[in-house]
Amino acid sequence: MSREHALREEICTVGISLYQRGYTVGSAGNISARLDDGWLITPTDACLGRLDPVAIAKVNLHGEWVSGDRPSKTLALHRRVYERNQGVGGVVHTHSTALVALTLSGVWSREDILPPITPYQVMKVGHLPLIDYCRPGSPQVAKRVAALATQVRGVMLERLGPVIWESSVSRASYALEELEETAKLWLMSDPRPAPLGEDALRELAEVFGTPW
Repeated sequence: MSREHALREEICTVGISLYQRGYTVGSAGNISARLDDGWLITPTDACLGRLDPVAIAKVNLHGEWVSGDRPSKTLALHRRVYERNQGVGGVVHTHSTALVALTLSGVWSREDILPPITPYQVMKVGHLPLIDYCRPGSPQVAKRVAALATQVRGVMLERLGPVIWESSVSRASYALEELEETAKLWLMSDPRPAPLGEDALRELAEVFGTPW
């Protein structure tokens, strides 16, 4: 099996998993992966739960559509992340309910939409800043996200959802899932939990190399 074929299959597997568990609905969200000669990205208005490996769009290093169905309108955002951070192998974007709800009710801060309340949030996600609302596919958003591509593992698009990048599509989806579940915990807790203390954060940094 070629690497490109394996990546097409991985995108479909992750898409189905996210869709079946309610992390995305309808035709919302998109997934991409890095190739040596360009990128793969889910088609525009495609349902992540019903992806066809052959229909996944391929674009070259110039961003030109090579094969498959028409690429997602967020292609520019994905490209800018890959171009700025050579360690990124996959990008996942969903309209996850709890995270979008968080932007509607009020995030913890613009620099961190959630406080560090669980160890795996710190270890798998880290800092996640808020990007002010712009229409889907806006080039302004792509520019803002690119400026952060080497500093964090993702961003939260106000009223739209998270964009998470990692070394692979699967790892990006794991971080996104951890983030969404943390948002659920935060929203359902009354009173809201206190953040992990400095000693706990320091220990996570020392043992797992994941500073906050």
